[in-house]
Amino acid sequence: MSVISVRELNLFYGNKQALYDINLDVDSHSITALIGPSGCGKSTFLRTLNRMNDSVPNTKITGSVKVFDEDIYSYNVEVERLRKNIGMVFQHPNPFPKSIYDNVTYGPKLHGLMDRHKLDEIVEASLKAAALWDEVKDVLKKPATGLSGGQQQRLCIARALAVQPQILLMDEPTSALDPISTAKIEELLEELKGIYTIVIVTHNMQQAARISDKTAFFLNGELVEFDNTPVIFQNPCDKRTEDYITGRFG
Repeated sequence: MSVISVRELNLFYGNKQALYDINLDVDSHSITALIGPSGCGKSTFLRTLNRMNDSVPNTKITGSVKVFDEDIYSYNVEVERLRKNIGMVFQHPNPFPKSIYDNVTYGPKLHGLMDRHKLDEIVEASLKAAALWDEVKDVLKKPATGLSGGQQQRLCIARALAVQPQILLMDEPTSALDPISTAKIEELLEELKGIYTIVIVTHNMQQAARISDKTAFFLNGELVEFDNTPVIFQNPCDKRTEDYITGRFG
């Protein structure tokens, strides 16, 4: 079952076109990897899925992006509700300058939840889901900025999960991390896809091959090829895909 359905998506920054006629479906409880060289449009595409491009001046979008059959660019869509349902984790860990506890409860409080008992439950559940609880359960009141880079990124994942989204978008979430922290995040994503639908931008093709169910290859704003990950990496249909994954460019 597709939870995201993109049809004939074009995106313009002023007079510059950044995405061209993108058609793509994202399956429920799966990991979809977006790969391609720098500037190819994959992060721009990711940001169309929760309307983060709205904040960029002179952006124009045509076509449709449906999430659970709702066109998210319809005039009556509440963007705040949309982003509650579609969490986002960025390339560099960005914990707020608050305690670990306050980082996780920030979203639920923003949406009006003030019951301390329920907030405590959310903190524990979210940190457990992000495989961080055992490491921080005794230091929840300490600053989040004191955590290691890998712990900070898992905290950012916990913060995204705290508002109970259904979809998780990730923009190169391990590119700033060491190999051990990267492996922990990858193991975590394998577990999380049983609950969430995940779309991840990655420059690391080995990572895409390891963790994703489907892979989309972008080049110059076009979706060149989209298929099951083993097909993309072992038997791609397009010569440009083959050239990229074998290192001939990019």
